[in-house]
Amino acid sequence: MKIVYFTHSLLSCWNHGNAHFLRGVLRDLTRKGHEVVAYEPADSWSLDSLRRDHGEDALAAYRAAYPELTSLAYGPEPDLDRMLDGADLVLVHEWNEPWLVAAIGAKRVAGGRFTLLFHDTHHRVVSDPEAMRRYDLDGYDGILAFGETVALRYRDWGWRDRAFVWHEAADHLLFCPPTGEGRRDRLVWIGNWGDEERSEELEGYLFRPAQQLGRGLDVYGVRYPDHALATLARYGARYHGWAANAAAPAIFARHLATAHVPRRFYVEHLPGIPTIRVFEALSCGIPLVSAPWQDSERLFRVGTDFLMAQNEREMEDHLRAVQADPDLRRSLAARGRETILARHTCAHRADELLAIVQSLATEIRQTA
Repeated sequence: MKIVYFTHSLLSCWNHGNAHFLRGVLRDLTRKGHEVVAYEPADSWSLDSLRRDHGEDALAAYRAAYPELTSLAYGPEPDLDRMLDGADLVLVHEWNEPWLVAAIGAKRVAGGRFTLLFHDTHHRVVSDPEAMRRYDLDGYDGILAFGETVALRYRDWGWRDRAFVWHEAADHLLFCPPTGEGRRDRLVWIGNWGDEERSEELEGYLFRPAQQLGRGLDVYGVRYPDHALATLARYGARYHGWAANAAAPAIFARHLATAHVPRRFYVEHLPGIPTIRVFEALSCGIPLVSAPWQDSERLFRVGTDFLMAQNEREMEDHLRAVQADPDLRRSLAARGRETILARHTCAHRADELLAIVQSLATEIRQTA
């Protein structure tokens, strides 16, 4: 099967978490024998930002980790007939421009012999529904939503049984425990500061507890304004800037534990949807302690795969327990990895995607 994916960027993971998941899924589809082609705009803001801040060498880690993958850049007037030629399955991410989303849908309506799916991995369908209604999805066969809350909104809009939950997952071939154990002293957090969506939570569930623990905290990510850097300095945390996602396993391997601090909007309005870093950290076998969120879709075994704190004091207590108890660290590392391998790898998601496509094909044959 020929699979075509239109993404914001496959090359760059600068403030672009979907690239993590996409790389793993496309690699697995390639290994299953499918022909995979990815297209991205030549002027994507993620790639432009990465090159501006770190130069062309910043792409080396991705290219070394994923030699099987390539992406083709297109300009303001893409030749969609050529790009879609021979495609059996086409996926379009919601970060694409509305005109491109509509143009690909029009090709499907005009007789395109491919299954066309819209892939939504963001909260705009809930936080800014009018913006999402500007996307013309009339030619699409179905929706891939990265959580039940997002899928429900599309079902309310008439998609019903054609809005599928397709969670993110870890590329377990890249995100895996180290072959040998080295020194692990400090805590680590990999995440972007963003738009003040969790600044209070970061102080209460990460910076202050880490300071109280006295083990030190390393922070990686982008979009940290001056006042955020001042906050890190006040708590004694070390800021390292952007790190290639492909480098994350090695970073995790050097640290005692990590944390999950979800953005406030996700906690309040999108329960059941963690960041992809949860999947990746558990896959790497690093103990994880989380700020509160509702695992309404039962993705994990809370208390077994990771610890969840309901307040700042509990976060500090959990981190102290992880620091003091080697058996607890080993159990969390093993159980978290166990759940990823059982349910949440990119290979699982590739199989789920192929099953969704098959179900749509069956439905189309039955109604033809």
